[in-house]
Amino acid sequence: MPYASDSLTSLKNPKVKYAASLRERRERDALGVTLLEGYRELFRANAVGITFREVFYCPELFLGSNENALLDDLSGRGAMLYRCSEDVLRKLAYRERPEGLIAVIEIKRKTLADIPKVENGLYLVAETIEKPGNLGSMLRSADAVGATAVIVCNKQTDFFNPNVIRASTGAIFSMPLAEATSEECLTWLRSFGIRTLAATPHTTNNFTDSDMAHGVAVVVGAEQFGLTDYWMNSADMKVVIPMLGLMDSLNVATAATILLYEAARQRGWKSSSANQL
Repeated sequence: MPYASDSLTSLKNPKVKYAASLRERRERDALGVTLLEGYRELFRANAVGITFREVFYCPELFLGSNENALLDDLSGRGAMLYRCSEDVLRKLAYRERPEGLIAVIEIKRKTLADIPKVENGLYLVAETIEKPGNLGSMLRSADAVGATAVIVCNKQTDFFNPNVIRASTGAIFSMPLAEATSEECLTWLRSFGIRTLAATPHTTNNFTDSDMAHGVAVVVGAEQFGLTDYWMNSADMKVVIPMLGLMDSLNVATAATILLYEAARQRGWKSSSANQL
């Protein structure tokens, strides 16, 4: 099996420098790969068939007892494994407390043609989201409620930023995800009868009073400015999440989660991935 015979102990090793370079988006885009960190994330990516190229591991930092079995499986699938010193692993890690596993994986970008059309689907549309952590959290919430897909419009952050992957806890690999312009997305949703629901403070329609039990796309906007006029003027429904304290808005990922869970409640907590067209 393709385990490297020598341990990596120098921060100047070319393989270490290569992996460290993937912190930069331009390198990830140019090479079609990204970094993946942590046992749970590696396990979930492996479970859905993501291609692993290299895995850097440090047994001294493992948190559990299942890491070796995962490494054997990844090695059997063709990944090259490199044992590292703690210094090297910490150099590559994003986390303050590394778990001893960092991988280089292949990435595939998807369009609307790659995600399911479901007549009674539950979609999340995220427009001009800037913060990787928020995008990752929304993917995690969408997965949690059994949403059909997530569509990112007018993308401002890299899907495969390691912080997106980390915040999603691996949901980025299981949740259908595509990018599109707002115009493309709205046309696509309307082509099979999906209504759009926009969150805004400028309405009196409480989110719990809107019909989300049937095909709907929850649309949320940028952290600072909210949705653009295009989505506000095009929305089939506009809803507000009441604010009872001093603050006048919620974090975008929190707002998306509340709306998705209300949709799931109205649907009787059933997955919305059936009846694919």
